[in-house]
Amino acid sequence: MYLLFYVDDMCLTGNNDAIIKHLLDSLAKEFMMKDLGPLHYFLGVQAHFHRDGLFLSQEKYGTDLLINAGMKDCAPMPTPLPLQLDKLEDIQFSVNYVCQKMHEPTISDFQLLKRILRYIKGTVRMGINLSSNSASNLTAFSDSDYAGCKDTICSTCGFCTFLGTNIISWSAKRHPTVSKSSTEAEYRTMSEVASEIKWISSLLRDLGVAQPHTPEIFCGNLSAIYLSTNSSLHSRSKHFDTDFHYVRERVALGTLVVTFLHTPSSQMCLPSHCLNNLFLLFVPNLVFAYHPTQVCGGV
Repeated sequence: MYLLFYVDDMCLTGNNDAIIKHLLDSLAKEFMMKDLGPLHYFLGVQAHFHRDGLFLSQEKYGTDLLINAGMKDCAPMPTPLPLQLDKLEDIQFSVNYVCQKMHEPTISDFQLLKRILRYIKGTVRMGINLSSNSASNLTAFSDSDYAGCKDTICSTCGFCTFLGTNIISWSAKRHPTVSKSSTEAEYRTMSEVASEIKWISSLLRDLGVAQPHTPEIFCGNLSAIYLSTNSSLHSRSKHFDTDFHYVRERVALGTLVVTFLHTPSSQMCLPSHCLNNLFLLFVPNLVFAYHPTQVCGGV
């Protein structure tokens, strides 16, 4: 039996209905609480069970945002921010970027905020589909630009982790300090991914989920991969902070594998309107999907 508790919201699951009922009855004697039945809404996330697994979305939360902003019937946009030829921003990065302008916003910043809401309008029925038939091997994909932030010259890192084919965590954020090379930026990101994998592995072990293979990180920078397996001190890496080498330790212990992943960039030379069309074309291949009731007409 597992209990997920946050402030005054609680989610309980297990394989013994009698024990679950006994715990709920005991808690009800001590606290004012209400059993809402099977999981369907928790911390702004809607849960829809179907024959192949679980579909998670924030349709209600996104719709409430649009209503509060008076944009319920606005025209949708395919991307959260205007596309640049050197990077493709996701919703997390876009919201973070706009929030940095909140203390001295301009008219253009307000237009960017409205564009994010229009993007939510077009993707409000999208979510993450978790398959019940997926494998349990843990993998992660790591990436970073170099000095992408025009204001601070800091790099922006991004990664996502998968349990089999199911995405279970992701992040996109700016590094706190400047990197002196693209290798350093990628290596720092890999260290963050290694920490994430270590935590997830510990959680899976506590839950009794066995790992059939050693967790694996995929990265598109060969120099960063060589650094993760070579303990020699190089002139280009001697200034790295000690904590950046955490990924090297995990590789040396045999608890992590780092693999090169070729990342073609030919699409980066396309005009913005072509990238908009590509986004819509490849939506079915992304980790998020449309609500099952919209795809198959009901479950």
